[in-house]
Amino acid sequence: MFITLEGPEGSGKSCQIPGLAEYVRELGFEVLTTREPGGTAIGDQVRQVIMSLKNTEMNPRTEIMLFCAARAQLVEQVIRPALARGVVVISDRYGDSTLAYQGYGHRLDLSILRQILDFATGGLKPDLTLLLDVDVNEGLRRRRSSGGEWNRLDAFEVEFHERVRLGYHELAQSEPERWRVIDSNQSTEMVQSNCRQVLGQKLATIK
Repeated sequence: MFITLEGPEGSGKSCQIPGLAEYVRELGFEVLTTREPGGTAIGDQVRQVIMSLKNTEMNPRTEIMLFCAARAQLVEQVIRPALARGVVVISDRYGDSTLAYQGYGHRLDLSILRQILDFATGGLKPDLTLLLDVDVNEGLRRRRSSGGEWNRLDAFEVEFHERVRLGYHELAQSEPERWRVIDSNQSTEMVQSNCRQVLGQKLATIK
């Protein structure tokens, strides 16, 4: 089963994944976690280019191609082989990030982006996507105060991030059978509990 976590900056995806992976193991499944962009040696090199604050002149179309290049490598080298072995894969971001950030954020054509995504992933879609939803200003405040990486995308104007958040909600509404929205304005513990409840219900369908 392929599980993805999506959400605006500062929504807490990265800090939730270790606990979710532990929960999946407790349920008796083998689990693999990964992230985008990255997850492979090639993808990590691409990540450095995409995220660097030095590359402020990067065109949105360039951004799309770099994200999808890293994604294509991750799918073929890591995700598909794991799924073929019956492993539960949990990814911090996937193709929906491109639709939200480059589609809604940069206002690029969603139909074209979907074609590019289909080519990059070979049509692989998640079985379940958890949208960790957080107020944009709160999310950016968390990012600034965390002491972690502050990257090129974080530094976009607030209006860009508002469009991204709206985009995520529209994507979730268009595929309600795949998406579950989790309020990430709550405590870390409450968010983890809510994510585990949804994940447990989904995993119960394959036992």
